[in-house]
Amino acid sequence: MKTFKLLLIFFICFHDSLTVFGQHENNLIPFASGLTSIVGITNAGDERLFVVNQRGFIHIVSSSGVVNPQPFLNISERVVYGGERGLLGLAFHPQYKLNGYFYVNYIGKGDSTQISRFQVNATDGNLADSQTELKILTIAQPYSNHNGGDLCFGPDGYLYIGLGDGGSGGDPGNRAQNPQQLLGKMLRIDVDNGNPYSVPSTNPYFGSSSVLPEIWAMGLRNPWRFSFDRLTGDLWIADVGQNAFEEINFQPAGSKGGENYGWKCYEGNQVYNATACNSEISFTFPVFAYPQDTECSVTGGYVYRGSTDSPFYGKYFFTDYCSDRIWTLHKAGDSWIKEDFGRFQDNNFSTFGEDANGQLYVAGLSSGKIFKINDRATSVSDIGKPGEVKITQVPFSTVIRIDAGSDNHYEMLIGIYDVNGVKHFEENFSDNQVEINPGKLAPGVYFLKIAQKGRIQVQKLLLGR
Repeated sequence: MKTFKLLLIFFICFHDSLTVFGQHENNLIPFASGLTSIVGITNAGDERLFVVNQRGFIHIVSSSGVVNPQPFLNISERVVYGGERGLLGLAFHPQYKLNGYFYVNYIGKGDSTQISRFQVNATDGNLADSQTELKILTIAQPYSNHNGGDLCFGPDGYLYIGLGDGGSGGDPGNRAQNPQQLLGKMLRIDVDNGNPYSVPSTNPYFGSSSVLPEIWAMGLRNPWRFSFDRLTGDLWIADVGQNAFEEINFQPAGSKGGENYGWKCYEGNQVYNATACNSEISFTFPVFAYPQDTECSVTGGYVYRGSTDSPFYGKYFFTDYCSDRIWTLHKAGDSWIKEDFGRFQDNNFSTFGEDANGQLYVAGLSSGKIFKINDRATSVSDIGKPGEVKITQVPFSTVIRIDAGSDNHYEMLIGIYDVNGVKHFEENFSDNQVEINPGKLAPGVYFLKIAQKGRIQVQKLLLGR
């Protein structure tokens, strides 16, 4: 008969220290190095990764991490570089294999945001033709910072463009709330029709005389990386805060657009400038916000949709430029659960990337390195006070009793993972006392994870005979 041994170990993450299951450095796999000024990673539907260099280059990296010696594109002479300016975004047309079109977002002459289309070389798929530039949209920038810079095609085939509020600090021109300005907005345009584009008739302000029709959503300060969940079509937007909070915004698939994410009326969930707010406006608040303690600037990522048996499947990855912490975020019941993936210093993570198979990558601006996310790793626990949930073994059995206390009415998400991060059990419980029996699992080391109201409590379980 199998006996059950329970070894109680609490893992706590503070801002100035890191404790993980085993070696947290194994959570990132070195992939490529020797690059500079990395601000974007994407794919063209094949095994290659395309890496955006802020100075005005796009490099190709093979599936084995080898960097092509010749850039895919060099427009450094057209790019205004420095600070938050430069070549900032890249998106391949959904029909790239047929038409060879790709789109970039860069700061060009006059410190203006330039959205342009280029085409791949007719005879060499590893080279772009820099002379094929077609300027799609030019937007004047009043300051050198808060340019946003990301762009990508949505599941609907339209091109989405993220723009910051125009810069300085505190949005002095109140541009993010101004419906007659494109700054501080998410745009949606149709690049397959019109000259050089058209506005989809399904845009929320199509035909409006008071709101620019390109606007899909507003109230953004500096969206630094947004992405669509490749499975569900949900839109995730990471918006850099002013001086108090960083935030993650979420737009579910099927949204008709028109959301107002609050800036500069709100920073995160807190009022920033009440004089900028109209009481009649309905705001969409972030699903997650974190304070700027040792953190300073959020970098958005992707929902992991690689291997379906990974413990990270369906979880959104994001990081912070200053702390080099990486987290995941997912919804369990009515709660959004943040989990700590690890802290990896001296990188200044500036972007995530997704390959054609749904595997994720993250790059350091200062380190010049690209890492692959280890989808078999185990999340780091990030909990409050240890012992808030009492965990005991029922005598003479393999049953574990989990007691949240009679005054605790929050739903618990309970999971069991092995040392490779493979999930063996996960279920939501609304009762404050739960009993589970892991005794049928094979002998070995496991981790019991309890997520409740944004806190994660982890215990090491030792199953033996």
